[in-house]
Amino acid sequence: MPRRIILHAGFHKTGTSSIQASLRENRVALKKQIALRLRWHLKDVVSAARGYSTDLDPLTLIKVQLRFGEMVNAIPGMPRRTLIISAEELSGHLPGRGSLADYSASPVLLYTYWEILRAAYPEAEIIIYLTTRAPEPWLASAYWEHVKSSSMTLDFDTFRDTYAKAADLDFMVSEVASRVPTPVFSKSLESCRDLPLGPLDPMLDLCEVPLSVRAALTALPPANRRHRPEILAAMLEANRTFSDPDARQSAKQAILTEAGLTS
Repeated sequence: MPRRIILHAGFHKTGTSSIQASLRENRVALKKQIALRLRWHLKDVVSAARGYSTDLDPLTLIKVQLRFGEMVNAIPGMPRRTLIISAEELSGHLPGRGSLADYSASPVLLYTYWEILRAAYPEAEIIIYLTTRAPEPWLASAYWEHVKSSSMTLDFDTFRDTYAKAADLDFMVSEVASRVPTPVFSKSLESCRDLPLGPLDPMLDLCEVPLSVRAALTALPPANRRHRPEILAAMLEANRTFSDPDARQSAKQAILTEAGLTS
């Protein structure tokens, strides 16, 4: 049984990819202190969580419960270690997707995960950890992520006005804290800029990883960084030009290839 469980469920565009990449890169050095279940271990769970965030259907929530429970039941013993479960999509889709205006599904989803973990590990300390970001840079990052990864055709000003509520991540942290009966911690991406391991450091604090161990870890550059403005502008134009998904994706891949990048 783990002695502590850190449930890191987002939010999107707050350094989550960097945290997960750093944990994976340093998993051997951290294996005596930490066990990991990251986004690529949780595909079935996050698929259901995304579905629930868009339809709020009780039957979809049952699917979340079943899949998360199956994942937890498959975890082997890990005495005295901390279990980190990290995937931003445990909070659902990135807001800005159609009618999905905010993270209002997040407290329900997090309560569901907490309830299952508490039943499986009644003696373990369970902590919810949420990473945040200032509203304006979060909106810009979320917008360009949609342009890159979906069929977004809105201009940024319209996106910002439409989805401004979603950018109040501190409010959503307080909502989760008021509705899930377990400690909830948060840290802003801006506050991690000068830390040796960036946004990974606050999580290692929660895990009580000794400084002597951290000194041997590999610091990685930020992951999933935004493309150059001219590339993103070209992708936005592709979204507006091609209604066929395959043609649109091919156009975007061509833009990346011409720029010497990969998707």
